[in-house]
Amino acid sequence: MERDDIDLIVASTLIDVAGSRTTIRPVDGLPMLHVEHPTLNGARRLVKAFVDRAGAALLMVLASPLLAILALAVRMDSAGPVLFRQVRVGKDGHEFVIFKLRTMHIDAEARLAELRHLNEVDGALFKLRNDPRVTRVGRLLRKFSLDELPQLLNVIGGSVSLVGPRPPLPEEVAVYPDDARRRLAVRPGMTGLWQVSGRSDLSWDEAVRLDLQYMENWSLSLDLVIMLRTLSAVTRGAGAY
Repeated sequence: MERDDIDLIVASTLIDVAGSRTTIRPVDGLPMLHVEHPTLNGARRLVKAFVDRAGAALLMVLASPLLAILALAVRMDSAGPVLFRQVRVGKDGHEFVIFKLRTMHIDAEARLAELRHLNEVDGALFKLRNDPRVTRVGRLLRKFSLDELPQLLNVIGGSVSLVGPRPPLPEEVAVYPDDARRRLAVRPGMTGLWQVSGRSDLSWDEAVRLDLQYMENWSLSLDLVIMLRTLSAVTRGAGAY
């Protein structure tokens, strides 16, 4: 190999660990792979919080004409409030109220029990591809994730990030296994690896793996990549229902 000027590269099996967290260090004369702890706090997280709020404020201004049109469409399509408010679990297990454009009829929560047996996903989530509770306008909003736009208010308020793990419901957190609870170590996000990797088409285990992968390997450049990929994902509308 040396005569032919061929490089030797040894692949690590740690596929979910970013390269910036790994270094080769000698231990008793042997080269060993050292994995740094994930950075969950510190100056970089303060920068992320600033970028989140400044970016959300700018997006809110730019999206306000579209939000006004969508709000009118929701109001004309079915009876009920324009905004849907729901309790979600955020950083360190603290609960907060998330804002979305309403995509379901006002009796949706009351009808959940009668539809529970039709659940099409595993784990703690409930998803139904042709959910009869969703309104006509709601299907369009969900397809292109337009119902998520009011969450910019949550980002400005500091309970949600632009990019992060999916914000779970309290009943989902109640049945979390120990590894999944690590998702609560950072703020949830409007979008994330789960959003750009299949959304509702993902299995529960895969969604948890992607959230943990993001959380432990976070960087501002990764956030930028995910936001750019989000534009493509919502345009296609794949995995959204």
